[in-house]
Amino acid sequence: MIETRAKLSGAEALIEHLQLLIAKMRRELFGPRSERSQRLIDQLELQLEELAAAAGEDEAKAASVPVQGFTRRKTRRNFPDHLPRRRIVHLAPACCPCCGGTKLSKIGEDVTETLDVVPRQLFVTEHVREKFSCRSCEKIAQPPAPFHAISRGFAGPSLLAMILVDKYANHQPLNRQSEQFAREGVELSVSTMADHVGACAAALLPLAELIKAHVFAAQRIHGDDTTVPVLAKMKTRTGRLWTYVRDDRPFGGADPPAAVYFYSPDRGGAHPEQHLAGYSGILQADAYSGFNALYEPRRMPGPITEAACWAHARRKLFELADVASKARNNTSGVISPIAFAAVQKFDAIFALERGIHGLSPDQRLAARRRDVAPLVKDLMAWMKQERAKLSHHNAVAKAMDYMLKRSDAFTRFLADGRICLSNNAAERALRGIALGRKAWLFAGSDRGGERAAVMLTLVQTAKLNDVDPQAWIADVLARIADHNSRRLDQLLPWNWKAAAQQLAA
Repeated sequence: MIETRAKLSGAEALIEHLQLLIAKMRRELFGPRSERSQRLIDQLELQLEELAAAAGEDEAKAASVPVQGFTRRKTRRNFPDHLPRRRIVHLAPACCPCCGGTKLSKIGEDVTETLDVVPRQLFVTEHVREKFSCRSCEKIAQPPAPFHAISRGFAGPSLLAMILVDKYANHQPLNRQSEQFAREGVELSVSTMADHVGACAAALLPLAELIKAHVFAAQRIHGDDTTVPVLAKMKTRTGRLWTYVRDDRPFGGADPPAAVYFYSPDRGGAHPEQHLAGYSGILQADAYSGFNALYEPRRMPGPITEAACWAHARRKLFELADVASKARNNTSGVISPIAFAAVQKFDAIFALERGIHGLSPDQRLAARRRDVAPLVKDLMAWMKQERAKLSHHNAVAKAMDYMLKRSDAFTRFLADGRICLSNNAAERALRGIALGRKAWLFAGSDRGGERAAVMLTLVQTAKLNDVDPQAWIADVLARIADHNSRRLDQLLPWNWKAAAQQLAA
C-alpha cells in the first residue's frame, strides 16, 4: 500500500512537472498569451513544489518497506563549476569480501554529488592601529582611523548591504531580520537597524541622484506608479511610488538601463509634473490624466511626446474574453466574441513586435511600416466598425473607447522606431513592490516612503544591469566615504561592473 502511494505521488509530481515545462515552452515560443500567464506558471510551480514534497515523503516511507529492487535512472545535476567542492573519500575495503585477499587494485571510482550549504557566518573585524613613540622627539605616531560606512557605526559594509537588500529587494521587514539575527546569537534591535538604514540611505543618496540624471537624459522613458499603504494615526492611508525607467535595449541603444523612483503621499498630477519638470522627450505610460499637462505644446522646456501602452488596451479586452478565469471563478458572464476577436488581433501585432526587439530604430521603423502598420490599420478600422454597433454602456464599447479616443498616442510607434509597443518596462519595475506589500504591509511614514524610493532606485538599477545588488552596495559603502566626490560616477552599477570584469580579467 505504501509502495503504491509512493508511485502515485511520484507520477503526479511528474505530470505537474511536465505541465510546467509545457507552459514555459509555450510562453518562450509564442510569448505571453494573456496577462495572467505568468501567474499561471507561478501557480504550477507552487503545485509542483507541494507534489514533489509529498512524493518525497511517501518515497521515504516506502523505503522502509522491503520491495523488489530496481535500477534508478541516472541523472546529472549540473551543479555550477564555480561552486567549491568538498571531497569526502570513503574508506575502501582492506580485503576482498569474496576471497579475503589483500591484493586490491583501484580500477575507478563513483562520485555522487550533493548540494549543501554553510549557514551565513557573522564575524567581528578588528581594526588594530598600533601606536609608536619616537625616541628622538617623543612624538606618538599612529595610522589614521579607517573610514566607516556610516558615522559612529559598528556594522560593516557587508552587513549593512545585507540588511538593505533583505529589506528592499527580498521584502523582509526589519523586525523579521532582527528575529533571525537573534536566532543566530546576535542581538540587533529594530531601532538600531532602522538607524543604520537611514544613515545608509543618506550616504547613498548622491548615487541615486546620478541615476536620476541618467534616466532623464534618455530620449524615451517609461512611467508608472503603484500604491503604498502608509501608517497613520489609528489607520493607514494610501501613498504612491512612481517609477521612470530608461531602457534603450529594445531599439539597440548602448546606454545602460536604469530606474528612478519617487514617493508621494497621494496621486495628484502635480507630482509627475515635478518629477519631469526638466524632461522633454517620449513618455510611455498609461492614460493617467495627471500626465496630460506634460503633453501641452506650450510646456517648458518643451512638450513631452505621449506614447500609449498597448498592453493596457489589450488587458481591458482580455478580461472580457478570459474563458479560463470565468470558469475558475464559476461566474456566469458571457464571453464576448468581439473581445475575443480583438485579443487575437492584438496578439498578432505583439508577435510581429517581438521579432524586431533589439534592432536599430531605422530597422524597427522599416519593419513596422512593412508588416505591422497594415495590421494596426485593420484593427482600428475593425474596432470603429464594431464600436458603432454597441451601446455606450457596453463593457466592450468602453474598452474600445479607451483606445479609439487616443488613436494618435497608440499609433505613434509606427512613426518612431524608439517607441515600444507596451509600458511593460515600468510595470516590471513595480512588480516587486506589489509582491513586497504582502510582507511589509505598510511604510512607516512619508519619510520612510522617500527612503524606500532612494533604495529602490539603487537596487532596481543594479538588477537591470545584471549586478548583484548586495555585492555592489557592500563595496560602495566601503569606498564611498573616501571616494572623490567628482568621480562618483565610477561607482554606478554599470561602471562598477565593467571595472570588476576588467580586474578579474
